[in-house]
Amino acid sequence: MGGVDSKIIALEEHYLDPEVSQYFKSPNTAITKKLLDLSTIRLAEMDEAGIDIQVLSHSAPGLQRVDELSSVELARRVNDRLYQTVQGNPARFAAFAALPTAVPEAAPAELERAVLKLGFKGAMIHGLTGELFIDDKRFWSIFRCAEELNVPIYLHPAEPHPAVVNAYYADYIKSHPILMRAAWGFTFETGTQAVRLILSGAFDVFPRLKIILGHLGEAIPFLLERIDASFLRDSQMKEFRKYFREHFFITTSGFFSDTALRCCVEELTVDRIMFSVDWPYVSSKSGTDWIKKTQLSEEERAKIMYQNAAKLLGVS
Repeated sequence: MGGVDSKIIALEEHYLDPEVSQYFKSPNTAITKKLLDLSTIRLAEMDEAGIDIQVLSHSAPGLQRVDELSSVELARRVNDRLYQTVQGNPARFAAFAALPTAVPEAAPAELERAVLKLGFKGAMIHGLTGELFIDDKRFWSIFRCAEELNVPIYLHPAEPHPAVVNAYYADYIKSHPILMRAAWGFTFETGTQAVRLILSGAFDVFPRLKIILGHLGEAIPFLLERIDASFLRDSQMKEFRKYFREHFFITTSGFFSDTALRCCVEELTVDRIMFSVDWPYVSSKSGTDWIKKTQLSEEERAKIMYQNAAKLLGVS
């Protein structure tokens, strides 16, 4: 593990609940084996990489693709099992809740239970719920609850809307299936969720709402100047950049690039960037090797590796 001066919190580290896996086709691969492991393999790789704490979150698509008849009670069972995992090793694990967004009116109660009774640090939502984007006002009660509890919501990718897949990616799915996922589709699906959330006015209604985006902000920091300038020319949205800078935090999950990180530091300041790996899809050691040598001051490095997450999530 990292020492006192090099402590590392990894914020987007996934697992797979066996009951949830029954709802989807989970291939019997090395990745699936790691997702199902909450002890031996996971801890060994954390130790090798020098990661002190993983904030555990369910892998995509989580409960967002579970039907409304099943999702509410399933969410309770999933979160209760994750709580037992964290309780079994509280020095190494924390957690984000899974929410039953198929029943929007039930999701705030589960978030409140997970935070106040189970000690979770917020929640993670994966992509669309059916055909609904996260800015739909049926989900605003989740934001109200998160704001009241002072916890963030982590917006994580899932596969794009089927119509988008068919129109944009179908020609290459067989030869390059990752195109609609991590290589391209995930980023722009999740970036679109974030853009829509800003345009919806949610942050005027919930001025203390905090949102986390992985993968160095799902391309938004690199496009922020152009997005903001475009809205200023031809839109009622006049403060896009301000909203993004004030309400969003980003993580390094699966994106270990010196040049991309420098852009994010310039756009958002180092105080809004947190270390993540995206385990087990990405190697923990590749992430920690990178963050330890990338061109940052030691003060900046400590903020990204540990201090920002500790402050945002109340993790010690």
